[in-house]
Amino acid sequence: MHDRISRDERLETGVVYRKARGLYDVRTRDGQVQCSISNRLRKELVYPSSDPSSGTRRGVQSVREIHMIDPVAIGDVVLFAPAEAGRGQIREVEPRRNTLSRSIVDAKRRGGGREVEQVIAANVDQVVAVFAAAKPRPTWHLLDRYLVGAEASDIPALICVTKLDLADGERTRDDTAVYERLGYRVLYTSAKTGEGVDDVRDALRDRVSVLVGKSGVGKTSLLNALQPGLGLYVKEVSRSSGKGRHATTHLEMFPLDIGGGVVDTPGMKVFEPADDSTDIAYYFREMRPLLGLCRFGADCSHTHEPQCAIKEAVESGDIDERRYESYLKMV
Repeated sequence: MHDRISRDERLETGVVYRKARGLYDVRTRDGQVQCSISNRLRKELVYPSSDPSSGTRRGVQSVREIHMIDPVAIGDVVLFAPAEAGRGQIREVEPRRNTLSRSIVDAKRRGGGREVEQVIAANVDQVVAVFAAAKPRPTWHLLDRYLVGAEASDIPALICVTKLDLADGERTRDDTAVYERLGYRVLYTSAKTGEGVDDVRDALRDRVSVLVGKSGVGKTSLLNALQPGLGLYVKEVSRSSGKGRHATTHLEMFPLDIGGGVVDTPGMKVFEPADDSTDIAYYFREMRPLLGLCRFGADCSHTHEPQCAIKEAVESGDIDERRYESYLKMV
């Protein structure tokens, strides 16, 4: 994305765990450093095309802005140049294992109305979709959006049901059985009774987890049960995380005493695949094997066409009707 820094410059490595107001807190083996970022990270150098074997040294043809809100994300492994008083400047971002992103329209950019990528978190081990068994009632379509976002980013997803003490546990398990049949792990918890808390603790141990779930589902109580005071601290920070219509002003990875960390994403309803040319049905596990088997092949939208393999699977009961309705909403 940018030219390499000088080999003579002394750089250190760390992981970004907090970002706010254009500053990035980086955790290293020796502590933490607050960094700004190099302007070069916001630019993409464009070189003229030429035969690499010609030996001709190519000069920069032009410089253009990158197509993302911020080139540095929570979870990034970065190289930074240390300065005095615990400060530094991020010079490079190491290649990412994965990202959770969304596409937004950034009206502040030159020209206005330009669609850019906002990377919420990088190098994530799992997405944890949290929703309540009751108060508020489960929103299955929203859960499906979370799962599709995780599938699109090729990140494992875990479903965590909270407030089990407020609902009929057997009915809740009946409702979530479709996800277990698809291979998703579902944890049933109650912060009030302690049920399932140990299972969640084991699932989060030594992993970087991104929590998704709408307000009121009980994330705060669950995190407090996992680690005293953590939920309240996350909630306090999260109040400032969703300010502004499109860009978060503060994001943070909160360390766990058991190893790993959690990233809360208030206000995020869905993470979008970077490649919008992929049939969204591909991100539904039960639909993926049927792609290409429709009468109209890759041109089938699976909405109204005759002899659609996915619609036929819905009619036969092989695909859950509720999941298919979620697909239609996303399309």
